[in-house]
Amino acid sequence: MTSTLQAQHRAPEVSAAGRSAGRPAGPLTRFRWALADGRVMTGRNMAHVIRSPEEIVIYFTLPIMFVLVFGYVFGSGMAAGAGNYREYLLPGVFVMTMLYGLGATASGIAMDVSRGVVDRFRSIPMARTALVTGRTGADLLRALLEMTILVVCGLLVGWQWHNGLLDALAAVGLILLLRLALTWVGIFLGLMVPNPDTVGVIVFPLAFPLTALSNVFVAPDLMPTWLGVISSWNPLSATVAASRELFGNPGTGGDSWAAQHPMLLAVGWPLLLIVVFAPLAVRRYQRLSR
Repeated sequence: MTSTLQAQHRAPEVSAAGRSAGRPAGPLTRFRWALADGRVMTGRNMAHVIRSPEEIVIYFTLPIMFVLVFGYVFGSGMAAGAGNYREYLLPGVFVMTMLYGLGATASGIAMDVSRGVVDRFRSIPMARTALVTGRTGADLLRALLEMTILVVCGLLVGWQWHNGLLDALAAVGLILLLRLALTWVGIFLGLMVPNPDTVGVIVFPLAFPLTALSNVFVAPDLMPTWLGVISSWNPLSATVAASRELFGNPGTGGDSWAAQHPMLLAVGWPLLLIVVFAPLAVRRYQRLSR
């Protein structure tokens, strides 16, 4: 892997040796190096998944279980006002799966730190941000595969979209945007924990309340007033409500500003999370790599 990373830098403009010797490089050249390094690190992270059959089983079985369990167990015993509860539920399951992927992100980063990978990569001429951007790229690819499996499973259990392919793709795009934001949260958590075993202790208590206090399972209008307000402003609720609207699935509105503008919040919340946690994650990583 080290040789692969070094090979990426043998561009005509500046060689890896020249770069390590301290020759000046412009912002554009440094940006291209960072992209190349991030691409190689993305391939490294995906290769780890492919070489670990148990991870493949977990990654792709969990989304299927979410669809089957929540679609049939809850879907057969609840109603969503006007409409099929299974169609109401599935967009929430899509978003919930993206949220719980945060644990895999944090665990992967924490494992790299605990095994001394940061120190090893520091010794070669690579961008300091490559480890975190590579993790982001790999997690987005995995999230895209998970979404593909979720959509196929949803179609098999009776869910479908009703507003055309372009709106359905826009809904998937919003869900992946939230996953990108949660990836940066996971990277930051993974860099902050003392060891990989601590990740589960932190992630589950964080993810469970976010899921419960959202519109994934129940409309905010059916909750007590104060809980309904919290649920309406939940980042998950914004993406779920917006994706339901784009998919054409049943959903309940509301009189609050958040309920009336789900599209705006579905874009605004992820961008806010990225603005906050991406610099924090990069700064924390740079401190660890000094």
